[in-house]
Amino acid sequence: MRHRIAIISLVAAWLCANGAVWDVAQMLAWSRMFTGYAQSLSMSDALRETFDTNKPCAMCQAIAKAKAAEQKLPQQQLEQTTAKLTLALESPAPLFFTTPTTNWSRETPLVVDPRIDPVPLPPPRA
Repeated sequence: MRHRIAIISLVAAWLCANGAVWDVAQMLAWSRMFTGYAQSLSMSDALRETFDTNKPCAMCQAIAKAKAAEQKLPQQQLEQTTAKLTLALESPAPLFFTTPTTNWSRETPLVVDPRIDPVPLPPPRA
């Protein structure tokens, strides 16, 4: 159940982010217009009147105005978006692995003396 709610919420958020809210509002406006015209006209005439671009309703005009305002981004936001895309598409610098250089003198003994004292048995308790 939680998985379904999470998926439905994710899909709803994605649709809202992509502007599907305006499409749903437009469908609601068309359905209201169609029901209003269908009360006095035939079905084909009601459909023709509903989708006539010369006679938009107030709700259709408000939706068109809101869509147009949403499409116009301020120039600063557009530049920020372009910069982000440029950074996202930039190829990373190649990695070079080198061996570490050590400056040990040859006088340093390479063998460590073994341990002289015996290991305590059983282990000490703290």
